[in-house]
Amino acid sequence: MPRTSFDDVNEPAFAGSEGLRVLLERLHKAGAGAWRTDPEAAELMRFTARRYGALARKFGMEPEDAAVAAFEAMLNDSTRKADDPWAVVTVAVRITLIAEQRAHGLLTSTERARRPQFSVFHDAERFSDRETELTEYHPAFRTLPPDEQDTAGSTDAGRAVESTVTLLVLLGWDEDTGRGGIEYICSRLLDYGDRAAAYDALRRDKSARALLDLPHASWIGLLRITLGHPTAASANARRGTLVRLLIGDSLADLLSDDDLVLAVTLAAPRAHRGGDDG
Repeated sequence: MPRTSFDDVNEPAFAGSEGLRVLLERLHKAGAGAWRTDPEAAELMRFTARRYGALARKFGMEPEDAAVAAFEAMLNDSTRKADDPWAVVTVAVRITLIAEQRAHGLLTSTERARRPQFSVFHDAERFSDRETELTEYHPAFRTLPPDEQDTAGSTDAGRAVESTVTLLVLLGWDEDTGRGGIEYICSRLLDYGDRAAAYDALRRDKSARALLDLPHASWIGLLRITLGHPTAASANARRGTLVRLLIGDSLADLLSDDDLVLAVTLAAPRAHRGGDDG
């Protein structure tokens, strides 16, 4: 007979998504003051700080910072109505922590750090922090020799691949799985020479899924993330990360795109293990 741990027996009802939904609905109906006076709301915030403590420290923040981000997400109607409220809260917390980390580096507000026009800049840095002169190391002051200019395009493509891999890893993907998937997609893209044709062929490529050990939902998500989705509402979603990075977007731009961050997080293989029907 399997043993039940003491922690499992004493786990609060709101630790599950349905329990969280019930609590959020009750607090919502009770009015804004309920969050200040309800003992279960206070326990929820303490639980949230513990739940996201490790994630907060990963981005150089405190568990309380994650709890604040979770609280803000829990106030939204969309969180209460979501199929999995905890999944929505987790994504919102991750997005906020990423933005706060960028804000600290840029010496600006979290809201400004979320915007592409600000997030593209590197972290604030004093010239005196480097022993080498600015003109010696900054790429803006370098030009390619004539015999290397033909390889500039391939270098840009390599950077696009590496930035996409980094994006996946930051948002919960295993590096080997993400890199293997992207390299396979790029190899087939070269074969077809057209993103739409490559997407159409790859979405039915069961051998690739088997090779990479990816659930169906994760494989389709990876295709849409990298190659774009032809019928998506936004131009960025139609382009995909590879095209966006090649035409001038940076990794910071991708991390500032809340819709993209949500898509990458929800497509992570661990979110679909055990529920994939092929």
